[in-house]
Amino acid sequence: MQIEIDHKSGFCFGVVNAIKKAEETLDKSGKLYCLGDIVHNGMEVERLEELGLITIDREIFFTLKNCQVLLRAHGEPPSTYEYAKANNIELIDATCPVVLKLQQRVKKAAQEMNKKNGQIILFGKKGHAEVVSLDGQTDNKAIIVENKDDLSEVDPEKPAYLFSQTTKSLEKFNEIAAELKQNSKQEITIKDTICRQVANRVPRMKEFANQHDVIVFVGGKKSSNAQFLFEVCKQSNPNSHFISNPDELNPNWFSSENSVGICGATSTPQWLMEIVAGQIKKYETSDT
Repeated sequence: MQIEIDHKSGFCFGVVNAIKKAEETLDKSGKLYCLGDIVHNGMEVERLEELGLITIDREIFFTLKNCQVLLRAHGEPPSTYEYAKANNIELIDATCPVVLKLQQRVKKAAQEMNKKNGQIILFGKKGHAEVVSLDGQTDNKAIIVENKDDLSEVDPEKPAYLFSQTTKSLEKFNEIAAELKQNSKQEITIKDTICRQVANRVPRMKEFANQHDVIVFVGGKKSSNAQFLFEVCKQSNPNSHFISNPDELNPNWFSSENSVGICGATSTPQWLMEIVAGQIKKYETSDT
């Protein structure tokens, strides 16, 4: 059996940076709150929690005082920073630079649209942390669009800016943009703000999936990026399987003649893919 881990899979820069900041802070203090899961991967979250990371939600955050809180790569709306400043909370800000720049662009566009009675449209997943952070730049007045049906909320008589959550599908963004331009009677400014570190994984994932008999995709169940990239694999290779940890592997997926490819999302740690590879190797030498 041949087993290959995709060397282009795994953490993106934003996630690497957030985890590094968490580890550095925990090494000094032994305790750090994190607003939301630092990464959408349960096993990586568990590893960091063993080091002293405490994952909290927004409700708990707005009760805290005099402590340190990590802001993950997804970013946060202005209200988070305002509360922290008023309550002596030291923020360890690990917002991804790509997201940070996008926040600034959305804020500037929102100010322009306010003067023109226009609209800000965000293509993204409703309730996703990054989308919440972007919507906050508009005083929570943006129109969140997940699919073409949501475009009914857009007023065709008003000018608009269209932005995208950084981890969305480029193909679907272009479909939304085309539909929007076709229906609008006013100027629509299209801003492709999809992170190319994520978008470029799509052709790579297709190529990798086609190179192997069996694909094992390792990702967190909460990760929209993982769900999206797995579907890319599945379309290229129907013999693809989604797992979140090695316990979910099924020996019946493999035979000694198989070429097995292991890949993952931008939130999948390299060490986890290596453990999965090790487990699959054991099937080859066992009777199962």
